[in-house]
Amino acid sequence: MKKFVIAAIILIIVLAFAWQVLGKKPEKFETVKVKRTDLTQIVSASGKTKSQNQVDLKFQTSGQLAWVGVKEGDSVQKWQAIAQLDTRELQKTLEKYLRDYSKQRNDFEETFRVTYKGQKPEQALTDTAKRILEKNQWDLDKAVLDVELKDISLKLATLVTPIEGIVTHIDTPVAGVNITPAAAIFTIADLKTVVFSGTIDEVDIGQVRLGQKAQVILDSYPEEKFEGEVIKIGFSSVTTSGGGTAFPVEVSVPSNENLKFKIGMNGDVEILTQKKENVLVVPSLSIFTRDGKNFVWKIVSGKTQKQEIVKGVESQEKTEIISGLNENDEVISQEVTKIKEGQKIK
Repeated sequence: MKKFVIAAIILIIVLAFAWQVLGKKPEKFETVKVKRTDLTQIVSASGKTKSQNQVDLKFQTSGQLAWVGVKEGDSVQKWQAIAQLDTRELQKTLEKYLRDYSKQRNDFEETFRVTYKGQKPEQALTDTAKRILEKNQWDLDKAVLDVELKDISLKLATLVTPIEGIVTHIDTPVAGVNITPAAAIFTIADLKTVVFSGTIDEVDIGQVRLGQKAQVILDSYPEEKFEGEVIKIGFSSVTTSGGGTAFPVEVSVPSNENLKFKIGMNGDVEILTQKKENVLVVPSLSIFTRDGKNFVWKIVSGKTQKQEIVKGVESQEKTEIISGLNENDEVISQEVTKIKEGQKIK
């Protein structure tokens, strides 16, 4: 009886093993055939619009804001005065220094007349007289410099824009308040020179070149794509919000004559870095890496076979195959980490 039970158990084990090995149905996986097609490589980045020609203007000294001649949104011309500090104290100080200068000039001329008594300087009687005249000359020169400095301060009390454009920001738009240079900034931007500025990750920046075509999509106009090209690549890296390293890139946008583009519009840019025609491609999800080499699962006689390949240009969804596959070869297109060598594929 015991022998019969043991034999039955062995038979059950053998049958179960046979069912697992021989009777298991082939698994179903998505497959694709290797095709020839055109392939483009794109580098994308987020960013926002900015003006290439933008200035932040501020007074060089503190004081009372006497008048503000512009408001946000106003258009201004080059060298137009836009604000001014109270200049009464500066004007009075300048007058004082002018009078000091006049007195110093008169003292110098009187010293010259008394010292030389009509003689030429080189005929001066003593070295002491020369030193007196030199000191008076220095005092006169100092008085001249004081006047010139106060005149410069008076002129700098009026804020003048060096570019034409639109006033995009004013810290203190109300006259009559006391301000400091750091608390009274006027921003002027030339909206005719708007560009899109983004940051490219350091692993992709080597693919970006000046003049490459690009498409800009702004959040404000989600249904439109604006054609442009790379016009500037930064040489100094920046740190992203996630702590990564990236490089600033500027892309041109169409003419902004109707002021469609405002400063600070968020969006994305796609830069065309490479384009290849009639190349073999597979889905990028078909490729897996082992020991530093790239492979795909190729279907041969209904079973999987690990095939080493050499990759070329990569897009977001497809990858060029330089070698290892031929046109119309069939490969697993997804879940490649679950496949084993020689596995039956339905």
